Amino acid sequence: MRTILITGATDGLGRHLAGRLASRGDRVIVHGRDADRVRRVREEIGGTTESVLADLADLRQVDRMATEVEERFDRVDVLVNNAGIGGGVPGSGREESRDGIELRFAVNYLAGYHLARRLTPLLLRSTPARIVNVASAGQQAIDFGDPLLTKEYGRQRAYSQSKLAQIMFTVDLADELAGAGVSVTALHPATYMDTTMVRQSGVPVLTPVKEGGDATLRLIDEDVPSGRYFNGTREARADSQAYDAEARARLRELSDDLIRQALG
Repeated sequence: MRTILITGATDGLGRHLAGRLASRGDRVIVHGRDADRVRRVREEIGGTTESVLADLADLRQVDRMATEVEERFDRVDVLVNNAGIGGGVPGSGREESRDGIELRFAVNYLAGYHLARRLTPLLLRSTPARIVNVASAGQQAIDFGDPLLTKEYGRQRAYSQSKLAQIMFTVDLADELAGAGVSVTALHPATYMDTTMVRQSGVPVLTPVKEGGDATLRLIDEDVPSGRYFNGTREARADSQAYDAEARARLRELSDDLIRQALG
């Protein structure tokens, strides 16, 4: 029985994945920030499930969740960094996390970055193991002169930067863990799936959640090359910044600095 941790598992793609994996006999760790919603999902999907709670907009809660997972579980075979927020409703402005970090960068990227790094020792003890980062085809290069968009904010730019950051981290961590038995991949699961995030953004729904679920399950289940980005089930090319080692190093330094500041 595999143990699979899915962040953002109370709605959308995460909820879909949790149900399918539990029905196949995997032990699913359902993450959410609301205890009642997590409880309802576990009751609905049945199977062998556990729960962890954390608001990913608060790095102290992310850190606490990582410690809890390390203490409660002797292995994690797959970490799916799925939780995220969209660009927001049309006309919405810049928001910050509890740590004062631009909200999309904090939730979509930095929380998963910190969680994956904290759980890497546990994943290494669980080999062969996998990290799957649910990113997006919507990507935009990070402006390191203003990475948190304090001067010129655009909701789609904030979302797209955060998703490219996920892919940059995927490439980076895959290089670090090469040959260690932990693969790291990222994907755009499907375009405008029927999820709360898409409906709130005001764009038309184009694909069922199952399509994105199929693509994500492929990376959870199959041996594919580490460090790669996939559009659906096909390997694809991400924004060129993802393959710029200097840019990835700057992102890593920024991320570590922000985490240190938040955790004190």
